[in-house]
Amino acid sequence: MAAPSGAVRRQLLVNATELLRQPGTVRTVAASVPLAEVEVADDRLNGDVDVDVTLTSSLDDVEVEGTLTVPWSDQCRRCLEPLAEDLEIAVHERYVREPAPPGEGEGPEEFPIENGQIDLGPMVREELLLGVPEAPVCREDCAGICPSCGADLNAGPCDCHTTVRDERWAILDQLKDDAGR
Repeated sequence: MAAPSGAVRRQLLVNATELLRQPGTVRTVAASVPLAEVEVADDRLNGDVDVDVTLTSSLDDVEVEGTLTVPWSDQCRRCLEPLAEDLEIAVHERYVREPAPPGEGEGPEEFPIENGQIDLGPMVREELLLGVPEAPVCREDCAGICPSCGADLNAGPCDCHTTVRDERWAILDQLKDDAGR
């Protein structure tokens, strides 16, 4: 039976007051949260995001370290082969009682502690959106597809003549050929 929406969201809320009472206090959060709960709507992400983070308090802030894991699928930007794997995103963030005003301190690197609570939801959302590869490739040396015939060049070369000639430079090519004789 699925957990009610409010119960799922509460898994990402942490009582910061308890953590900040004793510097060095450690708390672990391990939860599986639907993408809708962290307001992520990306067709490349499938299923729930697994949040596995450790929160460690200091005098004025709480450090969050761990990983986010979510099923991901897309296609290679070069050869168009389908890709599917678990995307694992390393997380290292800070939550502070009073974030620095814009232009001072670290600013955007910090998340606020509001009403004595740490809400991991916005951090999870931000990390997921930034962590999804924009131009994935199946492998670094992917040769792609032939622009003329569409053959997969990873399987071997095709018989197409792939030299592209820009007719605006034709006269210079002719001069070059004449100079070589």
